[in-house]
Amino acid sequence: MHRRTFLSTAITSIGLAQTASSQSPAKSSGIKLGFDTYSVRAFKWKDMQLLDYAASLKADTVQISDSADYTSLDPAHLATVKAHADKLGLEIDAGIGCICPVSKSWKPGSKTPEQVTVDGLKVAKAVGARAMRCFMGSMDDRRSDRPIEYFMDATIKVFKAVRTQAQDLNVKIALENHAGDMQAREVRTIIEECGKDYVASCLDTGNPMWVMEDPQVTLEILGPYAVSTHVRDSVVFEHPRGAAAQWVAMGDGVIDWKAFMETFRKLCPNSLLQLEIITGRPPQVLPYFEKDWWKWFPKMPASEFARFAALAKKGHPFMGSMVIEDSPGKKPAEYIEALKEQQRVDLERSIAFAKKEMGAGIRA
Repeated sequence: MHRRTFLSTAITSIGLAQTASSQSPAKSSGIKLGFDTYSVRAFKWKDMQLLDYAASLKADTVQISDSADYTSLDPAHLATVKAHADKLGLEIDAGIGCICPVSKSWKPGSKTPEQVTVDGLKVAKAVGARAMRCFMGSMDDRRSDRPIEYFMDATIKVFKAVRTQAQDLNVKIALENHAGDMQAREVRTIIEECGKDYVASCLDTGNPMWVMEDPQVTLEILGPYAVSTHVRDSVVFEHPRGAAAQWVAMGDGVIDWKAFMETFRKLCPNSLLQLEIITGRPPQVLPYFEKDWWKWFPKMPASEFARFAALAKKGHPFMGSMVIEDSPGKKPAEYIEALKEQQRVDLERSIAFAKKEMGAGIRA
């Protein structure tokens, strides 16, 4: 297949995947709308390019969620980044990666988790961010031979060790419920154990799927602690082994965004609403009909599981077309270009959905 034909087919399929919303247009809520830079990861853009792109979408904010997204961490360059964001009328939301030293996601180097966290807080301060997103681990930690509390305790120790620096910089540590590591109640435990004066939530709506949690439950528990978010849609549906779930663009999934935003406005109206659109990944099975699965969720309340099971029961698979990013083997250049275009299109139509159907965003 020729490159032009391949791209045309892929982009057309992406467009066809968008479903018409049954909701009427929402009124503007005054909630700042933006996106996490991971949404367009395939482009490998750096800070200035990301800011210019966010401005072109008439976003209010952008989360530069990884230190690698900056051209340089030199203070002079960071000052230039902040000045450019100010000129464009954008608020920068900052972030780093894993900060838990016992997690499989932690990458040992010359710096301790405490040093990495403080460095991230300093970068956040330099670019004018009010919070710095980070995460504990992933589903590999939850599905290990150690209880999730082992990883939580290590994370709490890191946060308590940097309390003074976070308070002096006036930047909150925003802990994400990340990729199947913790349920909302567990994230709340860390925040309250450390102190909500300097530890907060970066509330993710896609990751709850991997721990059998309805995103509405996540919002109800973590909303009062949220300073930033990673918002995306998902499909979840019944499966012979339990349920299966997949991330999709906004409006293509089963989440009731009208109900979500009603709760959002009540619990965290000052939180940034950052879209983190991740498409290109196949459905994942959650085998909760199998006994061994539950050894990783010994304390899950039945009432919360019932809400997730109800979501799966009324849900459905994604029936549109999607270029799969995580497929094995080396990919030709045409495939990479199609993935890039899919990320761009899915983010841009998700931004449009959030403005029209959720009432998010300040700029027209």
